[in-house]
Amino acid sequence: MPALTRDEAQTRARLLDVHRYAIDLDLTHGPDHFVSRTAVRFSARTPGDTFIDVKPAELRSATLDGHPLDPAALDGNRLPLPGLTEGEHELRLEAAMPYSRTGEGMHRFTDPADGETYVYTQLFLDDAQRVFAAFDQPDLKAVFELTVTAPPGWSVLGNGTATRADGADHWTLAPTPPISTYLVAVAAGPWHTVRTEHAGLPFGIHCRRSLAPHLTADADEILAITRRCYDRFHTLFDEPYPFDSYDQAFVPEFNAGAMENPGLVTFREEFVFRSAVTDTERQTRGVVIAHEMAHMWFGDLVTLRWWDDIWLNESFAEYMGYQVLSEATRFTDTWTDFGIARKGWGSDADQRPSTHPVAPAPEDVPDTDSALLNFDGISYAKGASALRQLVAWMGEKDFLTGINDHITRHRFGNATLADFVDSLARATHRDVHAWAADWLRTTGADTLTPALGTAPDGGWTLRVDRDGSRPHHLLAGLYDRDPTDPARLVARDRLAWDIPAAGTRAEGAAPDRLHTAPGPRPALVLLNDGDLTYAKVRLDPTSWDTAREALSGLPDPLTRAVVWNAARDMVRDGELPPTAYLDAARAHLPYETDIAIVSGTLAFARTQIADRYLPAADRPAALSTLSTIARDILRRTEGSENGDGQGLRLAAVRTFIDSATTPDGIQDWLSGGSVPGGPDLDPELRWRILGRLAVLGATTPAAIEDELARDPSATGRQGAATCHAALPDPAAKQAAWDALFTTDERTDLSNYLFNATAAGFWAPEQLDLVRPYAGRYFPAAVALAARRGPALADSAGRYAFPTPLVDPTTLQLGEECLRTADPAPALRRRLVDQLDDLRRALRVRGA
Repeated sequence: MPALTRDEAQTRARLLDVHRYAIDLDLTHGPDHFVSRTAVRFSARTPGDTFIDVKPAELRSATLDGHPLDPAALDGNRLPLPGLTEGEHELRLEAAMPYSRTGEGMHRFTDPADGETYVYTQLFLDDAQRVFAAFDQPDLKAVFELTVTAPPGWSVLGNGTATRADGADHWTLAPTPPISTYLVAVAAGPWHTVRTEHAGLPFGIHCRRSLAPHLTADADEILAITRRCYDRFHTLFDEPYPFDSYDQAFVPEFNAGAMENPGLVTFREEFVFRSAVTDTERQTRGVVIAHEMAHMWFGDLVTLRWWDDIWLNESFAEYMGYQVLSEATRFTDTWTDFGIARKGWGSDADQRPSTHPVAPAPEDVPDTDSALLNFDGISYAKGASALRQLVAWMGEKDFLTGINDHITRHRFGNATLADFVDSLARATHRDVHAWAADWLRTTGADTLTPALGTAPDGGWTLRVDRDGSRPHHLLAGLYDRDPTDPARLVARDRLAWDIPAAGTRAEGAAPDRLHTAPGPRPALVLLNDGDLTYAKVRLDPTSWDTAREALSGLPDPLTRAVVWNAARDMVRDGELPPTAYLDAARAHLPYETDIAIVSGTLAFARTQIADRYLPAADRPAALSTLSTIARDILRRTEGSENGDGQGLRLAAVRTFIDSATTPDGIQDWLSGGSVPGGPDLDPELRWRILGRLAVLGATTPAAIEDELARDPSATGRQGAATCHAALPDPAAKQAAWDALFTTDERTDLSNYLFNATAAGFWAPEQLDLVRPYAGRYFPAAVALAARRGPALADSAGRYAFPTPLVDPTTLQLGEECLRTADPAPALRRRLVDQLDDLRRALRVRGA
């Protein structure tokens, strides 16, 4: 099916004004398809030809202004509309539309726990045409009126409030204001619902019935965060919330974290916690709630004109999610988690060959296929970092003034980067246009390094060297050792530091600013203290020695996160041995009090250092170090009743399980149902232990099936799929491979079961067993991507790639695939990134 090009979209937008869609969906036709009837009213500004987008299983009828169109004229996903006259038109279509099992279009899911079925839409980026006929591009906004016929016992949710006809299963959704096609949403099924009202609006949260006890347990927290964020946004934005209700549905097998459908936000249902979680994971759920609510204004009320400006949606919502949650709720330290767990996603993406500017040039996003590839760490995390730097540079008051100007000028319309920057420029005396050119139109990260010297009078000097060209407004933290406890550091000062753009001079400052101070130099000088800018940070030798000895003694967790990120970058760039990072983790994590830092640091140490950056012969020692760290954390937090202590214990238990090199200990935990002195084994921990035992060859298929009988949920099915694929048995590997790459549509795995099976297949402990599959992977992934579409193409490149095979042969196979096999765009992007990460791992290993 051809992707819509930017030129085609512009041509269609010049020709058409789209007024209103009346859409009727009948969900009572069985498990394979539903019936979609669309009537769209539009006008043509001049005579011309165009087309409407639709992806049916069967196009049953189509009429334009009462005259029938030939269904056989449908070309792929395009139905031609030739010879339009100037003026008003009405197009009517009826089609049978296939349900999806990949999280695209209308996804259908049957709950293995109770047999109940649920459907929901995910129409982003150009998947509205999988549900109804549409002029499927963001700048042709319209009013949407939907009616839905559902099976008995179901309830229906949508963008507007839903009303059920008396004695029937026919539902009518309130008409929307003008919105883009990709924002239309429907969710139907026997939902468990918790409702309330706030600020005169109905609020609701929804999940599958089998998850009802878990949603009910957290309903007060979820709704409290929702209300507080809603109130905070109303103090920040002049424009009131623009829709008639606010529902949040936690839906099964969702491909993203959430989707900002106006009035009906859909979330991945993993945010309904079945098992114990850390407070940082609760905070992450809160950030996503705030992120999606920010989209109600920035994305839904004001929408990008074309997909080159997706950062206007995602970078802004990412920034506001962390900022608003920290201002409105008990989660006041969100930027530490962003720095240690989220920012690296953007930084890693920015250093790969596939990097792109936060705001790419329009010609670099020529069609919807290329646009979809830009939903990555750059558009989210790097963009949010850039906006945080912008706020620090121009001030929050002026920033919000510019934002409100932008929203007011373009409400219920579409806007571009130029519009956004113009609004900011009207709010400040600073040169925002130059800032945008330096920050949003460039790629890569600057590197900032402190250079310390001795002043002529015996004091000390500080200069900041920059490898790069961007301007930076940052803080330089100066720390001394505590004279009463050398393991603790105390803040001497935080210097505000402005680095001008290359070739310019900051107002009132020399190009190479030199700070001079009397007395001894600080024990540690940390650039970007407070994490206000986006850059790699290096430490001078004395400061690094201090950090190695006293990192956990820094007083602020965000400061510690900046140091850990510097160490992470140095490992990735080959400037710090991976074992030195492990040594620092061994020395300081047992004393760390911030859960986000503990979890983020251990995750990098486990998945990157132990599994990729160290030679296979050194891996057992690395895992032993991680197990020791976990034991030390458990000892230090023994008996702790507060949430942080319990969260630290849970993080340590997870690491201990994942790092086990023998079944001793964890097998006893599984048999006994609890960790001695620690948490009871809930479903998540039981599946985690069983998965590790499967990798180690210490369980059986029968034991996996027994555990699935104990937990016959959707999550249990995924856990069992991972465990079966992880067994070190040739027959088990072949069965998993066949399940992943089958060519039989009747046995295709859903998106989540595909990811779960792939997660168990490639195990670093089983290199000899899985190495023969490396040569089979690339052609199999290419064929799968071509057959099953973008979502599974992405999964095949993300989850099924042979990540543990860090060797030149895998690299050569991948490069050959890119040269000769023409992978689908989503898979090609993933392979380019995976192969670059593989090259980096080989360089770090010195191979």
